[in-house]
Amino acid sequence: MKFKKPVVENPEEEQRIWAEYKKTRSIELRNIIVSKYAPLAKYVAGRLSIGMPPSVEFGDLVNCGIVGLLDAVEKFEPDKNVKFKTYAITRIRGAIYDELRTLDWVPRSVRQKARVIEEAVRITEEKLGRSATDEEVAECLKISPEEYREDVYKVSCTSILSLNDLWNNNKGDDKISLMDSLEAPSSLNPDVIVEKEEMKRIIAESIKELPEKEQKVLVLYYYEELTLKEIGKVLEVTESRVSQLHTKAITRLRARLTNSRKGII
Repeated sequence: MKFKKPVVENPEEEQRIWAEYKKTRSIELRNIIVSKYAPLAKYVAGRLSIGMPPSVEFGDLVNCGIVGLLDAVEKFEPDKNVKFKTYAITRIRGAIYDELRTLDWVPRSVRQKARVIEEAVRITEEKLGRSATDEEVAECLKISPEEYREDVYKVSCTSILSLNDLWNNNKGDDKISLMDSLEAPSSLNPDVIVEKEEMKRIIAESIKELPEKEQKVLVLYYYEELTLKEIGKVLEVTESRVSQLHTKAITRLRARLTNSRKGII
């Protein structure tokens, strides 16, 4: 099943509603905005539900998405030159991932494997000063390239890695995603603002250094909002291959953020 992107019309009227809502915090106006964008929750849940086990209810994902939408409405700043739909989709996706982590449906062995792979990528790329090949990471892990690719495939099948959960700032349980940096600076204290800006810079630079296909997967998935199947058609590879490329890209970004941590905190 393909989930269509919701279409939002009447931008002038919406701008007026946003301006009035930010002044009055009217529940009625908030409900108008939520009703208009509610299909986004179903759209994002539909994309993320692909490949999930039967124990994960689609309706529960949609409900979590609505929670993320409400959070987006509360925190969105219309004057920051960011489209609300883009901001909302990231918040909705984050809320759904939070719920999936709570359900803890991914086997512990797979989570451990993901951590081991990430650490191997971090060590190898820190040593080489560039993106590591499968063979180089496999050598670090003391396994064959075929075994490494199989491990990456197992991790990619669980969808546990996301661009929305890249950075833990080590100050409590706060996690910072790329879209978090778009929040109004007035809501943040100076040290968090600096940290988020630095994180955004590092992510942008790291994405540019990724292998070309991994870059394309990130752009098509997070910015063009294509499904893995659609990306596969664009790149002329299988859906499972797209999932593996996504996992590799996110693993590299997480590893590079870890390597950069001492310069930020």
